[in-house]
Amino acid sequence: MNRQRISLCILIVASMISCSKNKGKYEKGTFGYDVSCLSKKDSIFVLTDDAGKGMAIVSAKYQAKVFTSTAEGMKGTSIGFVNYKVLDSDTLDPHMNGYGGENRFWLGPEGGRYSIFFTPDKEQVYDNWHTPPAIDTEAWEVMAAGQKVITLKKEMEVLNYQGNRLKLCADRIISLIERKEIEESLAIEPDNDLQTVAYTTHNRITNRNDFEWTRQTGTVCIWMLDMFHPSPKAVTVIPFREADEKSAGRIVTSDYFGDVPADRLKIGKNVIYFRTDGQFRSKLGLNGKRTKSVAGNYDPLSGRLTVVTFETDRDAVYLNQEWNPLKNPLEGDAMNAYNDGPLADGSVMGPFLELESASPAAFLQPGQTLAHRHTVYHFIGNRQALDPIARKMLGVGINDIQDAFN
Repeated sequence: MNRQRISLCILIVASMISCSKNKGKYEKGTFGYDVSCLSKKDSIFVLTDDAGKGMAIVSAKYQAKVFTSTAEGMKGTSIGFVNYKVLDSDTLDPHMNGYGGENRFWLGPEGGRYSIFFTPDKEQVYDNWHTPPAIDTEAWEVMAAGQKVITLKKEMEVLNYQGNRLKLCADRIISLIERKEIEESLAIEPDNDLQTVAYTTHNRITNRNDFEWTRQTGTVCIWMLDMFHPSPKAVTVIPFREADEKSAGRIVTSDYFGDVPADRLKIGKNVIYFRTDGQFRSKLGLNGKRTKSVAGNYDPLSGRLTVVTFETDRDAVYLNQEWNPLKNPLEGDAMNAYNDGPLADGSVMGPFLELESASPAAFLQPGQTLAHRHTVYHFIGNRQALDPIARKMLGVGINDIQDAFN
């Protein structure tokens, strides 16, 4: 442990010196710019691959999130959404502090009978909606850190809509993946000119109560949310399993915020296309029987193809996160996709787009643990280089994605 602490101190000091030295050298939108700005807020950790090109910023102060990553080094494009408007604010929002973050750890369910965002007997409307501090504003503890891997931990307690206080320990390991590992694990051979960066997050929660989490007490789930910049031509791609609705449920839940217009949602053979231009607030969800444990987003303007993979269990129970305590809390989604846009008052949270995954419901005995793995891959290059990867991982070509709404 002493060696780990010494290593942490060295990493923190090195990061602060580097950021101070490079202040003002990087343009807004580059990874170096975000390193410089975020280092003023926290002693951040910058994970780096052996080539020095694939990099990711991790913050303990800001809830163990991966703020952003790049495939092109310090001067390369910063891929994650970082909300400086909120980061630079002097006041905390009582509902949620949307600092951004390319990959953040949350707990669900957000709404419903087991909600941890609404206190007992309160109507589930925005005025009463509050994100638990442990996943919104409180710092996490760094347990160990190195060039490519960091481990963080947080002891927390959340009050649910049933009136029960659930005590738990959350921990996560964030690991940068080398290019060779990406090629081997995905069985792909990227073009040499293609830039890549990827990381996997191993997330766990442990029941710290002296009672079992049951359908009577209520429970939680691990909820992973990835935030990226929208684009006028960006499209989210969600492969799904073909099956009859009686056995697998409907293909997609698309009425979270009202119906999604036809020019923004297209259901093809085994795949869903969803416009993510940051201009219309909308959300989709797939249950555990429908999702194929993978989703992607392609932006032709930046040449970025993002693919996320995550663990799912077709036979498991997933929690309903809708703001409706009358609905069955045990029928929910395993993955979601979100497109930001103006709220009723005309304000915009981002804009940003999100790819999300959730673990099954954590029906755990005292001391028992639930784990959930979620991996993010970014590929940057021309259409010809990206096409075989899209076909391999998403089942459709780049032209199919780009032409989905033409």
